[in-house]
Amino acid sequence: MPRSARLDAPGVMHHVMGRGIEEKNIFINNKDQTDFISRLAELAEDGSMDIYAWALLPNHFHILCKTKKRPLSSSMRKLLTGYVVNFNKRHKRHGHLFQNRYKSIVCQEDTYLKELVRYVHLNLLRTNLVKNVEELNKSAKSGHSVLMGYIKRDWQDTDYILSFFGKGSSGKNNYLKFVEQGISLGRRPELVGGGLIRSRGGWAEVTALRKRGEKQASDQRVLGDGEFVDNVLSEMDGLGKKNLRLTTKTMNLSSLAKKVSEANKISMNELRSGSRRHEIVETRHTFSWLAIKDLGYSGAEVARYLGVTTSCVTRAVSSGKKPDRKNYI
Repeated sequence: MPRSARLDAPGVMHHVMGRGIEEKNIFINNKDQTDFISRLAELAEDGSMDIYAWALLPNHFHILCKTKKRPLSSSMRKLLTGYVVNFNKRHKRHGHLFQNRYKSIVCQEDTYLKELVRYVHLNLLRTNLVKNVEELNKSAKSGHSVLMGYIKRDWQDTDYILSFFGKGSSGKNNYLKFVEQGISLGRRPELVGGGLIRSRGGWAEVTALRKRGEKQASDQRVLGDGEFVDNVLSEMDGLGKKNLRLTTKTMNLSSLAKKVSEANKISMNELRSGSRRHEIVETRHTFSWLAIKDLGYSGAEVARYLGVTTSCVTRAVSSGKKPDRKNYI
């Protein structure tokens, strides 16, 4: 499946994640962590980005930042390339260190900033790298200790974050209470999961939307509501708009199946029969591609409608030819 284009513009907030290849550790000792942190500091100090939260775990990292004068892709290339070169020298190895590309999610700041700061920093507690909040407060592996004042890192934008919680010591205390309240929430798949689930804040919201027959703009690279996705799109150039997968159509799967079946001169029953006849397989590929790529349905939803396995649908989309959508939608 082709890679999705990066979404970026000056002043956009991103949640960036990178993972070691084959789940291997990317931070083995304190020198590794110090090297990565110093490179992150350079990006903040040279005006490339504002950094709000970060966490270093043995086999992956999280960074919550806002891009400024330099595109995110350029900043991450500088950060990761330099880090990998030094890591390989230190550990007498060669080759790739990170698994594929880093993952970045454009985030709706006014809705998700505080939630994401808490989520990123609680990673240390969720993965048992620290035993309790007291250890988290003092750990050098995340930006939480900086917000709490135990470790000084002038490059991290603590004033902006703490301003949401109050002034002076009360701001720190309120921030800490907010973090502690997040412990019981556990893992938050709606913050890092895909598409509409992420954009609408979890399955409950998605289910409610679908019961009402509503669809909103969504994209796996965006954490925010439909209006925010539309605003992100409006800031992009022509290529970005073309590559952005939006869910703005209200067509249901039955309506799409009818259009696709009629255009290819087969019945809807044949489309859902599981037949291996060439023209039916090709029509099923077209239906799957349009449902997932253009209408934003999941592979599982499409598979259930067609009566086939999810892997069958996934293969159809990745190997099938892109249909001319104007013939169907």
